[in-house]
Amino acid sequence: MAETTGRVTGVGGVFFKSEDPKALAEWYRDVLGIKIESWGGAMLAYDAPGHPHVLVWSPFPASTDHMAPSKREFMLNFAVDDLDAILAHLAAKGVTPLGRDDTDAHGKFAWILDPDGTKIELWQP
Repeated sequence: MAETTGRVTGVGGVFFKSEDPKALAEWYRDVLGIKIESWGGAMLAYDAPGHPHVLVWSPFPASTDHMAPSKREFMLNFAVDDLDAILAHLAAKGVTPLGRDDTDAHGKFAWILDPDGTKIELWQP
């Protein structure tokens, strides 16, 4: 059977508002090491060794507290190669994790907040 066209092939980007987009981009660059392009955003590749082969899309019920303490309606999840190493880097930058879970069947997780109050989930598959 031939593959059909007119379908979603993946996530093409994550776009959101910020009171200070330049300062926020600098924080992601300086704290998380994300390469910020001249136009102010980042191009995140999916071919790094050990990187998951999929991007998860998952709506949560409106009543969830999974994004807390953030007031935002979304959370960012970044796959990482070494959770201990990135947490040590974050500590050196003055960022304190909200929590950590090394017991999940899907891998290790830790959570932080960015300067805009967005919850970030760090995931080592």
